[in-house]
Amino acid sequence: MGDLRTAVIAGASGYVGTHVREHLEARGVAVRTIGRGEASTATWDDPDALVRAVDGADLVLNLAGRSVSCRYSRQNTDEIFRSRVGTTAALGRAVAAAASPPSLWVNASTGTIYRDARDRPMDEVDGEIGSGLSVEVARAWERELFAAPTSVRRVALRMTIVLGAGGGAINPFINLARIGFGGRMGDGAQRFSWVHVEDVARSIVHLHGHPELSGPVNVAAPEVVMNAELMRRVRTTLGRRRGLPEPQWLLEMGARIIRTEAELVLKSRWVASRALVDSGFVFEHETLQSALDEIAGRTPRGLLPVALG
Repeated sequence: MGDLRTAVIAGASGYVGTHVREHLEARGVAVRTIGRGEASTATWDDPDALVRAVDGADLVLNLAGRSVSCRYSRQNTDEIFRSRVGTTAALGRAVAAAASPPSLWVNASTGTIYRDARDRPMDEVDGEIGSGLSVEVARAWERELFAAPTSVRRVALRMTIVLGAGGGAINPFINLARIGFGGRMGDGAQRFSWVHVEDVARSIVHLHGHPELSGPVNVAAPEVVMNAELMRRVRTTLGRRRGLPEPQWLLEMGARIIRTEAELVLKSRWVASRALVDSGFVFEHETLQSALDEIAGRTPRGLLPVALG
């Protein structure tokens, strides 16, 4: 496997994309971007520019897609599917048409593809696929990736909930703790699989250097906690001793107010990174406390911004 010199990132302006780009550029990797603005190397409505962008690159990474943190209305659902399946299909055509295609195409997916799991972890070998809208989105996303007319090595990156300072999934939890609603959510027994954003970036570099890895690859830190323990650690890290619990009815009411779905916190996600770990990958943030300490050290006081669906 050659050195990673040039990477193409679709969705580079998002939370994960921004961190991955910074990580790669710090390693001396030249980064091209695909997006909707003039600052991008190529835009989705220019097929020829897409081919030029991916041609000669060592890695193509697709993180594009509308957030699922929204109400599952017909309009939002259509946009979620279109933004994921459509961009993946466009990349597939570009990679297939490139004179010098990339050695690796990594496409975002999600650990939410697995069923609600409270009995055992779900890995790439014997994990059981679940049901529901979020699962159907993930299945369609991955089908488009692996149906692309190219022999390029492809990885569906099944990321669990990404934590990191400055945005992402942690801000709502911090806000709840800071206003006194930092107790368990629902019965608090649902598992919480997570990964620090820096380990997402490191895993992508690792994948490039390990040509034996292809197909679905889970990205989940080794320590998985129950929701009640998650919220306790968020509170203690922020110096809050107590937090009011949030029963399911309250979560569902609150989700409607901020235009999202309660399923995002009530589903039990228990995901194991078997393929990564077996290939020698070591997580920098193996424990939730390690991740929370790093995040707390770079998080300002007060309520934090949260994107509404």
